[in-house]
Amino acid sequence: MTGNNDRRVRSTRGRNASSTRWLDRQLNDPYVAAAKSKGYRSRAAFKLKELDQRFHLLRRNGRVLDLGAAPGGWSQVAAEKVTETGKIVAVDILPMEPINGVEILLLDMLEEHAPDKIKAALGGEADLVLTDMASPTTGHRATDHIRTLALFEAALELAIEVLHPGGAFVGKVFQGGATTELLLAAKKHFADVKHVKPPASRAESVELYLVALGFKGRRDRSVPPSP
Repeated sequence: MTGNNDRRVRSTRGRNASSTRWLDRQLNDPYVAAAKSKGYRSRAAFKLKELDQRFHLLRRNGRVLDLGAAPGGWSQVAAEKVTETGKIVAVDILPMEPINGVEILLLDMLEEHAPDKIKAALGGEADLVLTDMASPTTGHRATDHIRTLALFEAALELAIEVLHPGGAFVGKVFQGGATTELLLAAKKHFADVKHVKPPASRAESVELYLVALGFKGRRDRSVPPSP
């Protein structure tokens, strides 16, 4: 995806250098323009579309769980692929505007009874658990990485609780990917695990996605804590 026009912020009055660079990037980002034209709530929608194109994650009649779903870009993409006989549940602690074909749960995924509430909303176990969650950035890369890994770990634990055998999990990590312990935990529970950077991820971004396919079941649900 390429853009034809190179647009520049004409005035920097009232903005610091970081804000100006961000606005410049937004104005010249073809994924931002495409998201706006197609009605997606964020450019992140294209990351899921690209991951789905490669791994065939979203299936007709499937049950999909989107964790930390706000503002809803990934849920919108899921709703395009899953038919009315399937089910999509979006979970966040933040309110979300409604999305056709998506049930929204205002819920903390760390809550003790969250797995039961989610399975009740899905009408059974999930075929796919997604999360594009990242901790609010502090500007300190190592700190951001650790905080986002904590969210990833919580999402992986929940996925192990709610997934159907054969299901899949996709979660965001930063920098070098999941820690050795989390990667081993994922490989213990899934048949195929890999790190992927979809084309829609900005070149300068340190984000990666862990894609785990072929859930083996819940004989041992434990996920070792990340250091």
